[in-house]
Amino acid sequence: MPYASNADLPANLRDILPMHAQDIFRAAFNNAWHDHGDDSEREAIAHRIAWAAVKRRYRKLGGRWVEKD
Repeated sequence: MPYASNADLPANLRDILPMHAQDIFRAAFNNAWHDHGDDSEREAIAHRIAWAAVKRRYRKLGGRWVEKD
């Protein structure tokens, strides 16, 4: 289920990720969703890819996600 906007992301993601990180997550998830259309595990794969994309630019520091230097 691709996300049309950040408002469509799960509430827990909206609560913990800054807006820019939400943009990254959503774009990566949507791309992975489309790329893995025939895979029975496509939602799990899309989530893993989206988190990997977020972790390239952000890190968790003191319980908050902050942009890497």
